[in-house]
Amino acid sequence: MDIYREWILEHYKNPQNFGEELPDATHSFEDGNPSCGDHLAVQLKIQNDRIEDIRFRGQGCAISIASASILSEHVKGKSLEEVRNLTKDEFLKLLGIPLSPIRLKCALLSFKVLKAALYGLDRARVEVGE
Repeated sequence: MDIYREWILEHYKNPQNFGEELPDATHSFEDGNPSCGDHLAVQLKIQNDRIEDIRFRGQGCAISIASASILSEHVKGKSLEEVRNLTKDEFLKLLGIPLSPIRLKCALLSFKVLKAALYGLDRARVEVGE
């Protein structure tokens, strides 16, 4: 289990696809978790029904930032159908660590924001589906 914790900490300290805005983004969405103060924004460049590029920014706890980093790596280059079909349980399996109910909300924020961006939602509140 320690190797998974180290992996989460590495993604927190050195998040992938994090930082500057994506200048040619076609889709974006941002939202937060009011119970802990995490806030994430994601930008996607979708071309030919694929996520050609992804960027995220924001602030949050280690789980929130690490999960966004892991998710961004996982979906980059995938087809829209593959990403739309990604379930909450499959995503949580990628993280590989047990999560308390509070930490579950932190981990799922990036999943929620990605799905909302993918579907072109505009600041609407979305529920994380199965």
